[in-house]
Amino acid sequence: MNINDIILEKLNEIERRENVKILHCIESGSRAWGFASPDSDYDVRFIYARPKDYYLRLDKTRDVIEWQLDDTLDINGWDIQKTLRLLHSSNPTLFEWNSSPIVYRTTEEWEKVSSVINRYFVAKSGLYHYLNTARRNFKEFLMGETVRLKKYFYVLRPLLACKWILAEGTPPPMLFCTLMEKYLDEELKPDVEQLLDLKMNTPEIGTGKRLDRINDYLERGIAEVEAVIASLPADKSQGWDELNALFNSLTE
Repeated sequence: MNINDIILEKLNEIERRENVKILHCIESGSRAWGFASPDSDYDVRFIYARPKDYYLRLDKTRDVIEWQLDDTLDINGWDIQKTLRLLHSSNPTLFEWNSSPIVYRTTEEWEKVSSVINRYFVAKSGLYHYLNTARRNFKEFLMGETVRLKKYFYVLRPLLACKWILAEGTPPPMLFCTLMEKYLDEELKPDVEQLLDLKMNTPEIGTGKRLDRINDYLERGIAEVEAVIASLPADKSQGWDELNALFNSLTE
């Protein structure tokens, strides 16, 4: 049985045991970003709905399902109610899940969500999310003489995502190669392509000497995005009516 069949079997098991309907299930993380190592695990993420009565209970109910975490599979999901609340606040993770290039299962119900989801994208929220990710990983993993080489992609991708948002005003694509092709400086592409080849063809690329040309680019890019965000006006958020109607239609 191949990994896709195993994942689909897990989804069927979740539906039976949890009494839910899975509306959308995708791959997140390095496989969806396009720079998985040969030994990368599978980050399986799904959105589910429960019967309507479940949402009318007085006692507090869980809105996540954490199903499996081992060396191969990392499976968990969010309730549709949690999902739509996070969408209202422009949670960047949802836009990534909606645009993942690896879809294990989807439904007509999710198409309703997908058709409106980008209207809730708030550029400033997305920029802060990706900037903070880039800044945190840069400071934690890439400041020493010896660094964890794969962490370059966990700074490069969010920084390029910021450049995409500033230029396009839309959620950034999942694939790193799309971001790199459009917004990475031309003189850095050979260095990054060499590092990408190493990342994708080595089970664990481990540590190595700091790559000063890339570090300089990252440090400069992070500072530039910080300066731009500070001058941006606040975005107006959407109301609740559309999402309330959508939630009711998905839980009938």
